[in-house]
Amino acid sequence: MPALAWVLLVIVVAALLVFDLKAVGRGQAAPSLRTAALWSAGWTALAVAFTGVLAALADGERAGEYLTGFLIEKSLSLDNLFVFAVLLAYFGVPAASQRRVLVWGIAGAIVLRAIFILAGAAALDAFHATIYVFGGFLVLTAVNLARQGAEEVDVEHTRLMRLLRRRVPMGSYDGERFVTREGGRRVATPLLACLLMVAAFDVLFAVDSVPAIFAVSRDTFVVFAANAFSLLGMTSLYFLLRGMMERFHYLSYGLAAILAFVGVKMLLSDVWHMPAWVSLTVIVGCLAAAVGASLVRPAERAEPESVPA
Repeated sequence: MPALAWVLLVIVVAALLVFDLKAVGRGQAAPSLRTAALWSAGWTALAVAFTGVLAALADGERAGEYLTGFLIEKSLSLDNLFVFAVLLAYFGVPAASQRRVLVWGIAGAIVLRAIFILAGAAALDAFHATIYVFGGFLVLTAVNLARQGAEEVDVEHTRLMRLLRRRVPMGSYDGERFVTREGGRRVATPLLACLLMVAAFDVLFAVDSVPAIFAVSRDTFVVFAANAFSLLGMTSLYFLLRGMMERFHYLSYGLAAILAFVGVKMLLSDVWHMPAWVSLTVIVGCLAAAVGASLVRPAERAEPESVPA
């Protein structure tokens, strides 16, 4: 893609992030379920509409790769929402400030993933065998995810959290400020600590998701666009799904199946070039099966312990 297309894409993504921060749900402590559902549908429609833009600017093959990559990244980003919920609860982020943390965290995630994408593309161009390393890594990740399911996040004992407590003077909340003054000195608010933790965990998620999308496309423009549009609107999706996350208890198995599929696809890339529609069908099928199984067979809740008479 020409340099102008890259410039326009970056401008559009930046403008949409500002719009999400300033306009979406403005004046509300947290968007209502209806508002979150409407905005989530709108962001998804916008991302899907970009398929037509790529088809017009490039060709149908790139458009199909983008749509498949977007679906992979969107499905894998659902794991991020669970971690976001844990982090926001751990730091006790007020409802009025949660959107600010999420939007800034997503902005940082887009920048970090752009770096990951460029590094990954360079590695693939320099060493073709990198594709087998990525493929094997994704298969192993899928096996671990299927065995362990959704992991519990122990925020307090993460290295970054321990480092923050030792090195950064922490104060209390001061509205939506990340840094404030207490006792004549500058201190970080818990909002900044939460933002840094959101960014750190997204780096970990990018280690899985960026190699996964390279199984679909080697075009860095397509890969970056799919990543960026999958992250846009994550705030609305978070407020829509935060009360239902526990219901999708089979989602980790669906994500494991997707990772295993794209890993095998990378390992077989020199033998068979899989059409984009096949990948799209498999991914949609894995997600539908995981969500359907979760709804048909709800998670068993632990019975409360009886109190002896």
